[in-house]
Amino acid sequence: MIGVTVESIQVGDSAQLTRRVADGDIAEFVDAVGDYNPVHSDRDYAASTMFKEPIAPGIWTAGLISAVIGTRLPGPGAIYLAQDLKFLKPVKFNDVVTARVEVVEVNRERNRIRLRTVCANQRGEEVLTGEALVMPSKTRVDYEETSRQAVGAFALWMLAPWAWAAQGAAVVGMLGLAALGLSSPDRT
Repeated sequence: MIGVTVESIQVGDSAQLTRRVADGDIAEFVDAVGDYNPVHSDRDYAASTMFKEPIAPGIWTAGLISAVIGTRLPGPGAIYLAQDLKFLKPVKFNDVVTARVEVVEVNRERNRIRLRTVCANQRGEEVLTGEALVMPSKTRVDYEETSRQAVGAFALWMLAPWAWAAQGAAVVGMLGLAALGLSSPDRT
């Protein structure tokens, strides 16, 4: 990834990324931020709403815009200053969302760019629109993320057997206590 400076940005420059809305992504997001609104995670409840099925949190969709800004335009080192958003349509699980930003104004003196921000689904329908104010990095940033991802994946692969062993030991311990009757709270 390369973070560009305000000097190399022009009105009309644009960038985008596309992401499929997966159940696991939404579950992790909901857990991370604590947004346990059942419209995002409870299929029975969501079926009783106007959406008829679970929908992604709007701010998850807006997060895709942040990802474009932080990884593509202006990229690493950018500081997100402001964002206005209009949520136009629900984003449902398995939708394919494309987040796009386009430079509409460059203020080189203040090191600011104004971006039109749009997220559209696989049918080309806009689901979110808005405008962002961003401060690009003052210096070009070359950032290579793949090595960090590779180390993380390797670490998970190496540690997974230990995690399984710990979980197994916990289950065996609980079963052993239950068999001995030691887990009963009224035991003296």
